[in-house]
Amino acid sequence: MSETIQILQQNLGQALWETTEMVVISGVIGVVFGTLLGIILYYFSNPLFSLKPWVNNTFGFIINAIRSFPFLILMVVLIPLAKILTGDPYTPMGGTVSLAIAAIPFYARLAEGAFTDVDAGIVEAACSTGAKFGLIFRQVLFPEALPALIRGFVLTLISLLGYSAMVGTIGAGGIGNLAIQYGYNRYETGVLIAVIIILVVIVQLIQWIGDKFASHFTHA
Repeated sequence: MSETIQILQQNLGQALWETTEMVVISGVIGVVFGTLLGIILYYFSNPLFSLKPWVNNTFGFIINAIRSFPFLILMVVLIPLAKILTGDPYTPMGGTVSLAIAAIPFYARLAEGAFTDVDAGIVEAACSTGAKFGLIFRQVLFPEALPALIRGFVLTLISLLGYSAMVGTIGAGGIGNLAIQYGYNRYETGVLIAVIIILVVIVQLIQWIGDKFASHFTHA
């Protein structure tokens, strides 16, 4: 027990910081570019704007192709890219590359669904005024879809938290690396239990905060 406490005192803070760094950076990248892709998919599949199935199908194919990779395989495939971008793929920033690439198509589909679920009557009414898509997006689509986008962001963060543990298996740091290095390789079961408890608490906290924000922006 004393050995477990000593390991946690020496390594837990750094591991949590590395996990936070990976999840937050990749989550922001995933939301920004995923939202852009979601807008493209929605725009070119909606007859009210610019119905071009070939554009939608092209982007959809790329998104589905990336999503078809199990994350562990995607992570290995992206090691050369992570090395080019960060210099060392076996660091938290190196792990962030594969996390971000996984997050973008994942959130893109969530964003597309959020925009598609906006009441078509509201969108048609906005289009009938002659407003451009940019104005419709800012004044109608985004506000109406915001609760679903927030819930999608929460789901993305929770998924990335799980993926970040896998990144730790290749030595890129984070709480997953702590669990593998000490909990598994050194048979410190207490470390594994502590990591599991911490992850459960973090997930519950993220979900609670996300639900509060989503409820706040939900139209009555």
